[in-house]
Amino acid sequence: MNLLTKNKIKESVMSKVFLLSALTCIFFVFLICVFLFANGIPAMHKIGFTDFIFGKTWAPTDEPALFGILPMILGSLYVTLGALVIGVTVGIFSAVYLAKFCSEKIHKKLKPAVDLLAGIPSVVYGFFGLVVIVPFVRTHFGGSGASILSASLLLGMMILPTIISVSEAAIRAVPNSYYEGALALGATHERSVFFAVLPAAKSGIVAAIVLGLGRAIGETMAVILVAGNQARMPTGILNGVRTLTSNIVLEMGYATDLHREALIATGVVLFTFILIINAAFAILKRRGKA
Repeated sequence: MNLLTKNKIKESVMSKVFLLSALTCIFFVFLICVFLFANGIPAMHKIGFTDFIFGKTWAPTDEPALFGILPMILGSLYVTLGALVIGVTVGIFSAVYLAKFCSEKIHKKLKPAVDLLAGIPSVVYGFFGLVVIVPFVRTHFGGSGASILSASLLLGMMILPTIISVSEAAIRAVPNSYYEGALALGATHERSVFFAVLPAAKSGIVAAIVLGLGRAIGETMAVILVAGNQARMPTGILNGVRTLTSNIVLEMGYATDLHREALIATGVVLFTFILIINAAFAILKRRGKA
């Protein structure tokens, strides 16, 4: 058997291994979908879709029990949007600095620090928020400190490594001719970066924002420690809220019957949000290519 035949056999075997790996991932996603929808949709039907999605009261122990998740939906949205305002702004500017402005010596020190942020467990972030951010908000802004503002600050910090790393990679992937062409036309270094390089890296930056959004909306432990966990309609950034993920974690341990099914249905809503985010990203990416 010659070398060419051996290489073809190896390529054929590896292609089947890669195909099997991809199919395994798809199968796992399929199993998750089946579990969630098979257990969650009947619960929505029993409770009533409108009462479940738009109900303003979550009281599973009352008689009759009420399973309205609108406060948790709004809580998740407010906390996530607040985190994006902080994380995207700081993250993109940090990525631009690392890619185009800082020296190699500084980059060697800052980049490992950013990567280290990504490796810190979420419960450690939560303890930091509980000990530092919550008292800071309570002292300087009022309220109990456990609030939308505290959760947004903490989540904004947590999504920074993702946004910075992906955005920096996207900026560095832009051909240097874009930057040089802008300079040749008389633009300054700053204008060349922000008006030539950054728009060319838009697709990668949007991907970074979507990944950060997914991390923020799915975070649980850190949010539990700083958000206040109050299952009520949000009334201000200094008041406590409960997110969809927190609601599931806090009550799944003792939930039974319809209560447990309602929590699984909450997971269906969260899963649907993630699907909508990914679909929107795919549409934006397709339009960007067009």
